[in-house]
Amino acid sequence: MNFDLNLLVRKNIAQLEPYSSARDEFSGAAKVFLDANENSLGSPLTKWYNRYPDPHQLAIKQKLSAIKGIAAEHIFLGNGSDECIDLLFRSFCEPGRDNVVICPPTYGMYEVSANINDVELRRVPLLDDFQLDLVHLENQIDAHTKIIWLCSPNNPTGNSLNRVDMETVLNNFNGIVVIDEAYINFARQKSFVQELADYPNLVVMQTFSKAWGLAGLRLGMAFASTTIIQILNRVKPPYNINQATQELALKALDELGMVNDMIKILVDMRDALIPVFESMPSVEKVYPSDANFILVKIKDARKVYEFLLTKGIVIRDRTKVKLCEDCLRITIGTEQDNTQLIDAMQEWYQMNA
Repeated sequence: MNFDLNLLVRKNIAQLEPYSSARDEFSGAAKVFLDANENSLGSPLTKWYNRYPDPHQLAIKQKLSAIKGIAAEHIFLGNGSDECIDLLFRSFCEPGRDNVVICPPTYGMYEVSANINDVELRRVPLLDDFQLDLVHLENQIDAHTKIIWLCSPNNPTGNSLNRVDMETVLNNFNGIVVIDEAYINFARQKSFVQELADYPNLVVMQTFSKAWGLAGLRLGMAFASTTIIQILNRVKPPYNINQATQELALKALDELGMVNDMIKILVDMRDALIPVFESMPSVEKVYPSDANFILVKIKDARKVYEFLLTKGIVIRDRTKVKLCEDCLRITIGTEQDNTQLIDAMQEWYQMNA
């Protein structure tokens, strides 16, 4: 591999002078802030929300640094992982010229963001076992391929990609490899976060939405070399993470034990539900899962989906997704949620026996 980040970053981004916020222009302690044209009298909510938030989210990054075992300089925080995805496109992909590779079925926002940014999308479908097709992948790469997007554990299939295959991509591609680890906390496979020193072209994405249970806050994480992180910080809006989100995230980071307990409960329920689904009539296959959901191949999947809606139960219909034909994606719910789902599916089978 002959990786040179300077050859990947867009010229206008390399020359970009980022917006300098009021809070960027001083260092040290201060008691009187008259620099940012805020409402000095406060706000209807709390006196703290009249001030702009920390543009660099340093307190969160310091806590994450201790948890993840990497320096804070390797951490970027986005308004959801979707902002991280968009910023990577805007930083490294020249509209109308460059291309990226995805491996469907996979997370849909890679394609949406490519289309928004006018970047060619090249598809290398997973093999029948939902693993990478390395030969096809190699054949799709050219001098204008800037990013390869890998999702592991994958959404919607739930499986982890073969680690050796991902390492092969990292070792042989001169562009950026993004490994989206949104569901890594539920997996047996270890994270790639600790491999950043070995792969200067690696970006690892994680999120507070899944294991941390903070989907409503919209807080995503990206881990990469300090150079890549600096580029993302240059392009992002100055105050991309609001004050309320920062405060709540800091509180959550103090509850690592509770989060680990929730992960264990969800994994145990997932593993207990798999044989229940496997025993149901018309269920053709339950795919192995390293996530907090299960992909189930089932006869009359669309009809089952529509019947569950009449019972007030919403799952994800994946029947029109290539390689996921006749499949439903089912999130692991509470014990009560799971019981209601199983009861409803059994009712469906009794009605259609």
